Amino acid sequence: MNFTRWSARLPGTQRRAAARAEHPVTTTDRRSEGSVPAARAEQLTDAPPVPAVDELPVREVLDRVPALVALVHGPSHRLAYVNDAFKAAFGARRCGEPAAEALPELRDLGLLPLLDQALRSGKPRTLKSRKAPDGRHYTFTCTPAAEDNGEGAVLIFATDVTDHAEAAERLRTSERRQRETAVTLQRSLLPQELEEPDDLRIAATYQPGGTEAAVGGDWYDVITLGGGRTALVIGDVMGRGVRAAAVMGQLRTAVRAYARLDLPPHEVLQLLDGLAMEIDANQIATCVYAIHDPNEGRLVYASAGHLPILVRDDQGTVLRADEPTGPPLGTGGWMHASGSIPLGPGSTAVLYTDGLVERRNEDLDEGIAALERALAGATGTPQVVCDRLVRSAGVTADHDDDVAVLVLQHPARTGPDRELFRNAALELLGGVEAAPRARAFASGVLTSWRFPADLHDLGVLATSELVANSLQHGIPPMRLRLRRTDRRLIIEVTDGDDHLPRRRRAEPGDESGRGIAIVATIASHWGSRRTPGGGKAVWCEFVLPKPTD
Repeated sequence: MNFTRWSARLPGTQRRAAARAEHPVTTTDRRSEGSVPAARAEQLTDAPPVPAVDELPVREVLDRVPALVALVHGPSHRLAYVNDAFKAAFGARRCGEPAAEALPELRDLGLLPLLDQALRSGKPRTLKSRKAPDGRHYTFTCTPAAEDNGEGAVLIFATDVTDHAEAAERLRTSERRQRETAVTLQRSLLPQELEEPDDLRIAATYQPGGTEAAVGGDWYDVITLGGGRTALVIGDVMGRGVRAAAVMGQLRTAVRAYARLDLPPHEVLQLLDGLAMEIDANQIATCVYAIHDPNEGRLVYASAGHLPILVRDDQGTVLRADEPTGPPLGTGGWMHASGSIPLGPGSTAVLYTDGLVERRNEDLDEGIAALERALAGATGTPQVVCDRLVRSAGVTADHDDDVAVLVLQHPARTGPDRELFRNAALELLGGVEAAPRARAFASGVLTSWRFPADLHDLGVLATSELVANSLQHGIPPMRLRLRRTDRRLIIEVTDGDDHLPRRRRAEPGDESGRGIAIVATIASHWGSRRTPGGGKAVWCEFVLPKPTD
């Protein structure tokens, strides 16, 4: 029987078995010898032998690797070998010379001390991403090696990391540009020049966080409300980057708009709270809004989760504003309340963000207490006080958080300066004689203040119209107040009715409605507001002519 022909009709397994039966192969078991089975031995018979690592020529290998390789030996690091890649990068080198002379590029990179360390410690040393004279970046590794004669040697291995270094530099440049954009946006949203109230001296500073920290949402503002009153605000949007700066800009704009309504501080914060939730429900902000009225000698404020205001009085005693303090803006569901703190002549107040007093591993109260001590000893102009507080807090260019500080002083007027700030008041008892008495009082006061005739007449006319309007539409108690500063004349009438007047066009047949229109026409500014405890105040002001030299 032809076994081969028969086996061709069998399936694969049966065919292989039949082939073994027709051509038996006598082999010995070589498993114990570590050899491959006989079925694979025939396939490996013609394969070239693989050399062991020990048989490879070291010099030939080092000559062909793309990395830079050099070998130095002895305490003076005499050059024994450089490979072709090293020569291509830095040129040919003469062997036998000390590394300081034979390898000047390594000397310039500060690598020679690294050779000493590797030789002395017997451990590899690495110098990461250094720019070599050829313009490329290398990471150098110095590995100690023993020689037969017992003299130590060091193998210098340099890997080209130029691509990585350039990618890292591009990333740093991109991050730097993004930070510069955020800082520019932040600064552009802050007031470029602070408004200068008549009765206050004010200075402020903003210090962004260090280069490793994204810019935050700290802000401050000064808003003159008219009638001699000034609003001051400072706040901090939680979070960092352009988004925080953008939210800060929206809140600051809203504060200025709400301030024009001349509302009490807690009502302003109430409006801001709702707006903050609409802007971004996931972002909250702290804020202090305060109003200074020179006639009252107090700072009325409301706080939404912000740090307390500090005030140093004319005796050097530092006071800390107490409650009320509500939750941050954007949380909702809270009724804010207003408080007050004395701010008489000679006092200095400080509003600030947490970057000035908050430190890692330190309680916040300790930072505020340190600021109180610094304020107690800080004298001079508001800008001087501001700079001293920042320095005392250890704020530097690499500070890890944004810092905003607002310093205001209510100066004590003395000498000729005191003559420029005067007050006069008259209680209006009502009746037909109230208006003539008010006009006579205003005329006498303005004459004693030596106002020019035209300004004297305008002041008396404005007084007459405001008093007549209060007598007709208001209720007792009524009061007339005249105030002069070095820049303006302010006339204010208060009464017990909280209905605010508005300017309207009077028809030819109307017997009323022209008083406010006349005041708005002749005065530089006018306005009205509700007063605490009920009632209202209606005011107007005239800008004084600048004195001639």
